[in-house]
Amino acid sequence: MPRLTRIYTRTGDDGTTALAGGQRISKASPRIEVYGTVDELNSLIGLALAEGCQDETSSVLSVVQNDLFHLGSDLCLREEDKASRPAPEIEERHVVALEEAIDRMSSELQPLENFILPGGSRTAAGLHVARTVCRRSERLAVALSQEEAIGRWVIRYLNRLSDLLFTAARFENARCGERDVLWDSRA
Repeated sequence: MPRLTRIYTRTGDDGTTALAGGQRISKASPRIEVYGTVDELNSLIGLALAEGCQDETSSVLSVVQNDLFHLGSDLCLREEDKASRPAPEIEERHVVALEEAIDRMSSELQPLENFILPGGSRTAAGLHVARTVCRRSERLAVALSQEEAIGRWVIRYLNRLSDLLFTAARFENARCGERDVLWDSRA
């Protein structure tokens, strides 16, 4: 467990940051962009939780927030350094847990018959914002994976998480009596 004795170190004042393996890289690197966006996503999930979610949603998202720290750890350590520096990472079990949560929530929802627009309750709207940031994280992770190796479950996790956030937004609307906002393709 890391121990933070000081919040500022001044080591990043030159525009670089350290990976968990000790390498210093540009703060503008694709790897930093991915896990910075994952951090943004985690903050948005925290905001949705602070807004007040149903117990089921709250329970799932609290686990997701912790998982996103695993994901950040996974991305902060290059694949070639993982054997010598074990750290938390995203595994198949994390993806399976998301799928199980999606299935539980979906069992209470009406089937989709149209595209929906982000909205409904404040919590649902916040979850839709988190979903779009999750999709951006996924796109950035795909781009990074085309340049260098990343954890094998990272992209799958982000893909499934965006599905969970979509489902959770619908679940929140249904539980609080709000209707999903339907897209009017003829408008």
